[in-house]
Amino acid sequence: MAMLAIIVAGFFEVGFAICLKLSDGFTKPAPTVGFLVLAGISVSLLTWALKDVPIGTAYAIWSGIGAVGTAIVGMAILDDPVTAPRFVGIGLIVAGVVVLNLFTTSAAHG
Repeated sequence: MAMLAIIVAGFFEVGFAICLKLSDGFTKPAPTVGFLVLAGISVSLLTWALKDVPIGTAYAIWSGIGAVGTAIVGMAILDDPVTAPRFVGIGLIVAGVVVLNLFTTSAAHG
């Protein structure tokens, strides 16, 4: 259940990152409120999951989903550049998260 919470928290991270961009430096109320709500949910889920998952693994998954998801949404919707190096970077992030997951053998509390 903790891993599911981390994954969902990662998707909320994508949402809050997009709202952060759309807030235009916190000058637009709706995306600013969206950022605050989504960030609160994301961090709360991550915090809950840390009771059972090592922090290095949890943070890698959470931030990896956030980074990859935000990069993809940025390219698909926000006119961020679509380049081969970006896709290489996304692949490296995914590979790093996979490696951390494969070699994590113990839970945070034993």
